[in-house]
Amino acid sequence: MKDILTYLTRLRENNNREWFQTHKEEYDRLRPIFIDKVQQLIDRIAQFDDEIAGLEAKSCMYRIYRDIRFSPDKTPYKTYMSAYMAKGGRKSLRAGYYFHLEPGNCMISGGVWCPEPKLLKALRQAIYDNYDEFQELIGRPQFKTLYPDWEGETLKVVPRPFPRDCEQAEWLKRKDYVMVHFAPDNFFDAPDWVEQTAHAFEIMKPVNDFFNYTVDEVYNL
Repeated sequence: MKDILTYLTRLRENNNREWFQTHKEEYDRLRPIFIDKVQQLIDRIAQFDDEIAGLEAKSCMYRIYRDIRFSPDKTPYKTYMSAYMAKGGRKSLRAGYYFHLEPGNCMISGGVWCPEPKLLKALRQAIYDNYDEFQELIGRPQFKTLYPDWEGETLKVVPRPFPRDCEQAEWLKRKDYVMVHFAPDNFFDAPDWVEQTAHAFEIMKPVNDFFNYTVDEVYNL
């Protein structure tokens, strides 16, 4: 993975079509390596999560080309490679497992990102109604060590109809439910990094299961 990170560093410094096309052969050589590692992750995750069995890496990976139509940032390429592993692939509505390889910002992540309003409302209700269970899941020592922080946007006040002073308040303000573990670039030099990453996902799985119970109810999955 070191060669991929080196390439992505150079792409970040030369994020233009001319440079990308000049180095297209290098990109075409490195992308299959990333695909292979994602497939290894999928196969390992499938050992503890049956939903992931049979997924193909290509259905989970994101394009390197940025959609710049509505963005003030007109750089044409992403400076990372990433994949979202969940039933249905990268477009899945379900809580899943996200792998992000970016120089200085590598992450092992998961949960529910940017849920549509009806799902967000239902997830908040699930946390409110089952707070003891949720607290127990995120309070496990292994989980807290790996995922001390949660990413995403939050509201300034607790949304209606929940009481503003309830003990679940900080969780009900969230607009995303995303667990993140940031890993140093040299983490991927280890010969067993796929196994370590899969283990981190396995620790995450009970929380994903908690969210997916609500996803299933909302979308009749």
